[in-house]
Amino acid sequence: MADDGSTAVIGTDGMAALIRVLAARGRTVIGPTVRDGAIVLAEIADGDELPYGWGVELEAGHYRLRPREDGAAFAHSAGPQSWKTFLLPQRERQWTADRGADGAMTVTEDDTPPASYAFLGVRPCDLRAIAVQDRVLSGGPHTDSRYRARRERAFLVAVECTEPGATCFCTSMGAGPAAEPGYDLALTEVVDDGGHRFWARAGSEEGASVLAELPRTPTDGATETAARERVAEAADRMGRSMPPVDLQILMRDTLHADRWNDVASRCLTCGNCTMACPTCFCTTAEDVTDLTGDHAERWRRWESCFDLEFSHLPGGPVRACGHSRYRQWATHKLGTWYDQFGSSGCVGCGRCIVWCPVGIDITEEAHALNDERAAGAARGEAL
Repeated sequence: MADDGSTAVIGTDGMAALIRVLAARGRTVIGPTVRDGAIVLAEIADGDELPYGWGVELEAGHYRLRPREDGAAFAHSAGPQSWKTFLLPQRERQWTADRGADGAMTVTEDDTPPASYAFLGVRPCDLRAIAVQDRVLSGGPHTDSRYRARRERAFLVAVECTEPGATCFCTSMGAGPAAEPGYDLALTEVVDDGGHRFWARAGSEEGASVLAELPRTPTDGATETAARERVAEAADRMGRSMPPVDLQILMRDTLHADRWNDVASRCLTCGNCTMACPTCFCTTAEDVTDLTGDHAERWRRWESCFDLEFSHLPGGPVRACGHSRYRQWATHKLGTWYDQFGSSGCVGCGRCIVWCPVGIDITEEAHALNDERAAGAARGEAL
């Protein structure tokens, strides 16, 4: 294949160079690294900080690091964080208000310049999640200017999935394991008898410019074939799946299913699933003052539809029980999200399954709802 600058093969030295090149361009590089017994997303300055030789063991309500013999850097599934943490921070000041000696109030908008991020290691499911949040926060008539500013300055390095976890189901949601357009650079990791290397493709002009600065060799047939085969194999090894039905219709048809009572008996309404989800976007405003009352601030912070106060009105909360709150979350994520934004709100990353303290599995719930609907139809009953 001709070296036209759009594809190349880089080694682990090229990965280290990629971090240096992005930092030299003024970007804060965020990537996966091992900390506190997990693979987390954090600022990194060197290739040695990547989780070479580490994988993860996942199940419902279970996450463990495990060593790998092949030394792969990206053979692990999604961790507890998503890129939402950086594009839509958990807590962000919006304005301050100060009362002067004359009693007049001065309100000042917080206009801190947004960081210029480079996200290294964006999984295809998370690439889809960023696209979903783009539609939610930047695609309508009321855009989030702060999100949009951070998003427009972000450089995305996608890494295709070659080893899905036991809780992954991105294939069911059409969100992986291959990277779809939207990246600046895409990488596929290959570790075999030919060595440890990455097949790199540029997805933007800046991506091609960055790739040109890295130590690289032209794309060879063996590396490209191996990369494509590993991604194809990953699609066949998903640990979970959604039922092969129209999920929007399934959610609509099962609003009164008995299964909601079953899941409500287990759900703690802790909101972990919404915090870990890469597409949940709900926020609330929080006002604070100092002891003098002369200085006040408004902060925006993440909110969860599992919070009893989330739908509180003068007469009380709209969704007073866990049954209604879990059903609201699931039916919105898998169903009514289509009505609002034209797509599903789920990308199949499996984080909500892993980080649920009691191991509630959204794919298991969807299958159970589908089975209950089918059983009812066989009896000539509607749910």
